[in-house]
Amino acid sequence: MAFLDPVTLTGDLVSLEPLTASHVHAVTDAVQDGRVWELWYTSAPQPDAVAADIATKLDWAQRHLLLPFACRRIADDRVVGVTTFLNPLPAIPAVEIGYTWNSASARRTGTNTESKLLLLRHAFEEWGCRRVAFRATWYNTPSRRAIERIGATFEGRIRNDRILRDGTVTDTAQYAITDADWPAVQRHLTHLLATHR
Repeated sequence: MAFLDPVTLTGDLVSLEPLTASHVHAVTDAVQDGRVWELWYTSAPQPDAVAADIATKLDWAQRHLLLPFACRRIADDRVVGVTTFLNPLPAIPAVEIGYTWNSASARRTGTNTESKLLLLRHAFEEWGCRRVAFRATWYNTPSRRAIERIGATFEGRIRNDRILRDGTVTDTAQYAITDADWPAVQRHLTHLLATHR
């Protein structure tokens, strides 16, 4: 399978399906569940900006800059968020997971943990990645905790490299999982999911 080719990744709790324009209404509903866009440090669009956000992601996907997914909760067939492979480096190979947000009703349900397991498994086992990176706004404590919880290693604070929607310039926390880390991370994520049920 070629790098960033669209693919559907399905687990027990969530299915990650390639994001399309047909997801506009479902993603709009999802972002309103908990008013996710009001969290200033997230990448979640306002409800009236969902169509434009999806169009931008699809344009970037056409240029092989990212691969966006709608996260569909299997239990009720509802879209509960968005996540993305981005910043591909096929020569290494390496990729980043980001532009992730989840509806309030999906938090602490295991869907995000399983999403990360599915994405990481695909990156390491299908694409043969040597590293998968994660970045979060320095002040986005919930996302930083979630990244650390899945087993990514903190690599540093990148100063003044991010402009938020309100124009604020801020820092980024950089994390990564390497191919050497992957077996232990996979076992850890599988354990988290097993104990969650």
